[in-house]
Amino acid sequence: MYFTDRGLEELEERRGEEQVTLGWLAGRLREFIDLHPEAETPVDRLASWLARLDDDDFDDAGGGNGLDAGPDGSGE
Repeated sequence: MYFTDRGLEELEERRGEEQVTLGWLAGRLREFIDLHPEAETPVDRLASWLARLDDDDFDDAGGGNGLDAGPDGSGE
């Protein structure tokens, strides 16, 4: 685990069983940016990456991760 994965690990441990909508997630990201405006660029990049995961052009342009994993990582 990378040092920077600590927050991701905490998120998975505390809320990993919850299901949320992408609209809810977008709202939380907006709230985070309001509190931490210096993080706007990386949060925007993450949001764009998530929005375009299934976009074939995005993968061809090198923006994807090269995997065909679904939201649950299963590949479907």
